[in-house]
Amino acid sequence: MAEAFVSAVVGVVASKVASVAVEKINQTRKLVDESTEPDLVSWSALISGYAQNGFARDAIWAFHEMHLLGLKCNEFTFPSVLKACAFTKDLELGRQVHGIVVVNGFESDEYVGNSLVVLYSKCGKFGDSRRLFEDIPERSVVSWNALFSCYVQSDYFGEAVELFREMVLSGIRPNEFSLSSMINACTGLEDSGEGRKIHGFLIKLGYDSDPFSKNALVDMYAKIGNLEDAVVVFEEIREPDIVSWNALIAGCVLHDKHDSALEFFGQMRLSGTHSNMFTLSSALKACAGIGLKELGRQLHCNLIKLNVGSDPFVHVGLIDMYSKSGLMNDARMVFNLMPDKDLIAWNAVISAHSQNGEDMEALLLFPLMHEAGVGFNQTTLSTVLKSVASLQVNYVCKQIHALSAKSGFESDRYVVNSLIDAYGKCALLEDATRIFRECLIVDLVGFTSMITAYSQSGQGEEALKLYLEMLDRGIEPDPYVCSSLLNACANLSAYEQGKQVHVHVLKHGFMYDNFAGNSLVNMYAKCGSIDDAERAFSSIPERGIVSWSAMIGGLAQHGHGKEALRVFNQMLKYGVSPNQITLVSVLCACNHAGLVTEAQKYFRSMKELFGFERMQEHYACMIDLLGRAGRLDEAMELVNTMPFQADGSVWGALLGAARIHKNVEIGQRAAEMLLILEPEKSGTHVLLANIYASVGMWNNVAKMRRLMKDCNVKKEPGVSWIEVKDKIYTFIAGDRSHVRSEEIYAKLDELSERLSKAGYIPKVEFDLHDVERDEKEKLLYHHSEKLAVAFGLIATPAGAPIRVKKNLRVCMDCHTAFKFISKIVSREIILRDINRYHHFKDGSCSCGDYW
Repeated sequence: MAEAFVSAVVGVVASKVASVAVEKINQTRKLVDESTEPDLVSWSALISGYAQNGFARDAIWAFHEMHLLGLKCNEFTFPSVLKACAFTKDLELGRQVHGIVVVNGFESDEYVGNSLVVLYSKCGKFGDSRRLFEDIPERSVVSWNALFSCYVQSDYFGEAVELFREMVLSGIRPNEFSLSSMINACTGLEDSGEGRKIHGFLIKLGYDSDPFSKNALVDMYAKIGNLEDAVVVFEEIREPDIVSWNALIAGCVLHDKHDSALEFFGQMRLSGTHSNMFTLSSALKACAGIGLKELGRQLHCNLIKLNVGSDPFVHVGLIDMYSKSGLMNDARMVFNLMPDKDLIAWNAVISAHSQNGEDMEALLLFPLMHEAGVGFNQTTLSTVLKSVASLQVNYVCKQIHALSAKSGFESDRYVVNSLIDAYGKCALLEDATRIFRECLIVDLVGFTSMITAYSQSGQGEEALKLYLEMLDRGIEPDPYVCSSLLNACANLSAYEQGKQVHVHVLKHGFMYDNFAGNSLVNMYAKCGSIDDAERAFSSIPERGIVSWSAMIGGLAQHGHGKEALRVFNQMLKYGVSPNQITLVSVLCACNHAGLVTEAQKYFRSMKELFGFERMQEHYACMIDLLGRAGRLDEAMELVNTMPFQADGSVWGALLGAARIHKNVEIGQRAAEMLLILEPEKSGTHVLLANIYASVGMWNNVAKMRRLMKDCNVKKEPGVSWIEVKDKIYTFIAGDRSHVRSEEIYAKLDELSERLSKAGYIPKVEFDLHDVERDEKEKLLYHHSEKLAVAFGLIATPAGAPIRVKKNLRVCMDCHTAFKFISKIVSREIILRDINRYHHFKDGSCSCGDYW
């Protein structure tokens, strides 16, 4: 009787382990130890108590002790021991216990069999688990639940759903636990159709009023994105608890319905339901999503009242909220006050600095993280590499690469893609290409990074080749890779190839993606087709500031100043606020069209009208505009009164204006400053020499040429490109490497005769070579852009526009010649130089000779 009493007490105490402190467990153990002969019931009760309350190691040790005492387990002991093995995923010990089960003849017992099924599943041995399941002679719904719940917990959602169907077909009626597992499987599959079927089972079997099932349904619909269905089920719950509210609010946040999330959060508070840590974390994410700083601060106060200040999950949520609201000081304060900063917290604060453009801060935190002994993971490396790419610090990029290789992350897909992107943005194209080619499995992101790298490095042809390789591998494009390709075509002025990419955009349904739409506008504008750019702009469903800025900038570059201002005013009417880049485009539009008064209005009232200070770029545009208009004194006054030191763009604008108006004094002053700020650029020497040449100061021209020679300054060669039948052809001055060179030069000779008859006189005064006039005329005829145009005339259909791109400013002689040629041959010539577009048609240029 005494031993039976002890066994009963052990059972009662052990079953309440979860709600008592460790001392209570010790008391339970003490009762067993004090018993002179603890029987099987006592040991089974103790092992069960340990196993049920998560003390798996203690359960296993107790089993070991019991086994040493010679006591044999029964059908009640084995499930607890096997549960402990499953919890610790100790397959070796589990197999030993399995052997004891077989020896003792309990393998056919349903509960023992269910425990074995769970053990092997939890240890990843699903084949063994399924065989053991099949060996259970009479499988009840509990056995089926054991099997497919393990599949769900291991993310084998599809297999779990198939098992459920098999169970139903076998005639076994599912219970609420079966249906709960299936709801989780449908959530994992994001399969709303299958989820509705399970919902139907719940109603049919009468479990739809069960609060647990209702909450699971709300969670499923919310996570899948069927928020309307989630709300319908939620409203059917008589008394929603905190789990119900959390499922609904978290689902809204997951699908970026931040306003709805905060609306439900407010309703929850009005209902009298108290928030918990998970509720407030979701609300914080919603605040971060729509930038509600003050509400975020209030939630922070509520979290402090809940006394969850030491919870790292909460801290990370606060860092995320403050950083996305632009309050980096608050985000950093939260991080600094954390008592224990784990890896997730470090990653969060580094990412916060990176996302807010504080890339140097992000980089400086990385070594501090290392010193703290926290370690790092692929997320850390990818985030740091993003900041490296933004700062373009080559040596740090190589250091991070070495660290990635040393720590075993070099083969990680995210790190590899980040390395390709960082090397590409650091202009280390060979390194980027090597990593890309050495990668065994390259995904869409890797191709996009490499294509972007080629595009940004001016190797558009390589970018296009890589895109074709990507398609050959069966990788489907997305809007981002199409955008990178369009940028590559834009940089090459590859109009025909750009149109082909446009076809891919249409084919894959990306026209409604703003990212791809904006790139289309930019590509067509830079390929010289402003009409196509306008059509692409009109097809963008929701035009943001990037869309409007691209269109305004395109019109500006094509010399359509008044049209650019009309689009700008239209943008303002639609309620879209401009940014500083938009105003640069507006001033450029005024500049290219000579609209001085309009430019002055926007320049002077920028702060009052739009709320931001003028930048260097705004001053450079205004100074260039005043200079081109011949108001050089006003331009110089603006330079002298600028609130910051003038940079190369400002002095370059002044030098260009001095060349136009042959102002030697201002030209010399601007050149002096440019030689200090940008000594490596040859354009300064050339422009100053042009100014001297224009006023007949040939001794000074000779001095400039000697200076360039003594300083080893090499004039950047003029290069022109033209696209014919999807292929890009490149020309330099005097180039005879083309297979059709004889035809090209024959066409130039033919044009020379026709030009002379039309009244064209070569502008030899702008050629700085120390040779006779006849030789200068010959050199002018062989400029790269003239060669490209001549090739276009012989290689393109009659009447088709000729599109040429040049890396430098078009010279005065070529500009004059193209006006004549456009009339003589009745062809439109579209020339894109380093500054703008020139549309030559019927003997005139769209720039109105104002460039």
